[in-house]
Amino acid sequence: MVMFSKIKSKDKASKLREKLNAKGVIVMPGCFDSLSAKLIEKEGLDVGFMSGFCVSSTRLGMPDTGLISFSEMVDQVRNICNSTSIPIIFDGDTGYGNSVNVFRTVRGYADAGAAGVMIEDQKWPKKCGHTKGKDVVDLDEAKSRIKAAVDARNYGDNDILIMARTDAIATRGLDDAINRMKIFSEIGADILFIEAVKSKDDMKRIIKEVPGHHMINLIEDGDTPLLEINELEQIGYKIAVMPLTLMSASVKTMQECLKNMKNKVYNTNVTKFSELRDIVGFNEYYKIEDKYK
Repeated sequence: MVMFSKIKSKDKASKLREKLNAKGVIVMPGCFDSLSAKLIEKEGLDVGFMSGFCVSSTRLGMPDTGLISFSEMVDQVRNICNSTSIPIIFDGDTGYGNSVNVFRTVRGYADAGAAGVMIEDQKWPKKCGHTKGKDVVDLDEAKSRIKAAVDARNYGDNDILIMARTDAIATRGLDDAINRMKIFSEIGADILFIEAVKSKDDMKRIIKEVPGHHMINLIEDGDTPLLEINELEQIGYKIAVMPLTLMSASVKTMQECLKNMKNKVYNTNVTKFSELRDIVGFNEYYKIEDKYK
C-alpha cells in the first residue's frame, strides 16, 4: 500500500493516456476519499474516479446540488492523489464559475495531482445527472468552458486529460447532446461523456456518430441501463464508470452494523483490525519511523 505517492501527476496522466489507447474497456470505480482510493488500488484496478456526488455526500453530508466549493474539491483531490499511485479522474463540475474559473479549476486539479478532470455544461447550481431539476447552458457558453479547459491543459506540463460532459439529453434531447459532443471533441476534449443515456440503441448511435473515447455512467437504480461490461465494450465504450457503488455499499454496511449496535449485538463480519492497520499504512509508517531512529 502507498502511504506517500511518489508518482508525478504528469506520469499519472501519461498512464491514463496509455490505458485509453490500449485494447479493452476500462472499469473505473468511484472513490470518495483517500481510503476508498487506496482500496481501489489495492484490488488491482488501474484507474479511479472521484465524483462530486460522493464528495458532497461524505464531506458535507449534503446533496450534489452545487453546494460544494472549488477549494473543498481540490483539497479532496490533493489528499487522494497523495495517497495513491494510480491515475484518477476527478469531477470538476461546471468549473465553479465562468470560463476563467474553469481554467483555474483545471490548473488547480492538475497541480494537485489529477490525471484527468471532468467539466460539464450544466447551468449553476448544477445537479446530479440522474436527478431532476437540471438544465444546460447555451452552446456558446458550453464551448467556452471546454475551450478554457483544453487551454488550461496545454498551459502547464502536467498533461491532465479533459473529459467533456453534457447533460443535454434531459432537457434538449439526444440530437442536441450528440451535436455538443461533436463540438467538444473538435475543441480538443480527450474523453467524451453524454450523461444519463436512456437505452442501448442510444448508446450505439452516440458511438457511431461521435468518434473518440467515450465513457458510460453506470449507477445502480439510475437512468442508464446496466448492460454487461463486455456488451458495452462491443458497443464501443472505452470507460465504464461506477461512481457511487463503493459509497452505496459502505452506507448499506454501516446501516446494518448500526442496527446490530442498536440491538446490542457485536459486528463480527468486518475487516480484521490487523488488515485495517495495513490498509491505512501503519506498517509502512513503522518502516519510515525506524529509518529515522
